[in-house]
Amino acid sequence: MKKNQAPAKLSLHLSSFLSADNVLIHQEGLTRDDLIRKMLKQIAAAHGIHTEEYYQAVIDRERVVDTVVANGIAIPHARVDNLDRPYVSLATTRDGVVFADDKPPVHLIMLVLIPTDQPALYLQFLKAVSVIAHGENAANRIAALTTPEEVFRYFERGGTVLPDYVCATDIMNTQFDFLRKNDSLKAAIDCFISKQISEIPVLDRDGDMIGIVSAKALLKVCLPDYLLWMDDLSPIINFQPFANVLRNEENTWLSDILSEEFASVQMSDPAISVASQMTNRNVSTCYVLNGKKLIGIIRLPQFLNKIFRE
Repeated sequence: MKKNQAPAKLSLHLSSFLSADNVLIHQEGLTRDDLIRKMLKQIAAAHGIHTEEYYQAVIDRERVVDTVVANGIAIPHARVDNLDRPYVSLATTRDGVVFADDKPPVHLIMLVLIPTDQPALYLQFLKAVSVIAHGENAANRIAALTTPEEVFRYFERGGTVLPDYVCATDIMNTQFDFLRKNDSLKAAIDCFISKQISEIPVLDRDGDMIGIVSAKALLKVCLPDYLLWMDDLSPIINFQPFANVLRNEENTWLSDILSEEFASVQMSDPAISVASQMTNRNVSTCYVLNGKKLIGIIRLPQFLNKIFRE
């Protein structure tokens, strides 16, 4: 190694958190809650730690938002105190177990206990498991294996690596509203009200992001600065300045309130860049781009939930 050259960072493999002792196969006829309790007992037996206190934390997490990720796979989990490392248990079921009433039964369950002070680790696990989930019928193929050793070797052979860091795409919301640059002011107002959001991205015909429109900018159109400088607002207490906007909202283009200044990151940027952008620009929304194309949105409450609670 050359002088002053940093040592290569060792990648964490998903299998490094597993062993055959952590695998329960063919867990048929159990409810979700019974299976979670059994998996916690398996962790306790294999690693000599007390897990009963964590049962309610895992169940409470499921009740907030189910942890079905895709293609018959669920990752029940909890962030817990007094752990020095993550603990993982795997279970398979050929018949499937219902984790959410509105989703098909799952066949591969990965239970993860994560230290409270390692906020990104669950998202790294989720990203690694998503590689498996995208494999055709992967959950059913794993559930058909007949011994814990076979299941462990499946993950060991796959060599699935935990990503080095959580990136913007790991926490973004891909379902979002947007407007086109030739939309009217009325379309923006309708969106602010019906979606209860205060900021909307504006795209061109190719899907490239060209700016944002915000409810604050709309208010500035309705209440120009010179009105706000007035000591006595009694002449306009009945919202007279809004009347002109109301009369012309269908015939006014978004250009009147369009801003080309907004917080954005590229899709592969680390999630910490999202926090930096929001803080530096004093905004609560960050846009995730692939080049110039908008592919996702991260709002501050969602970001805080991912980092501190999920």
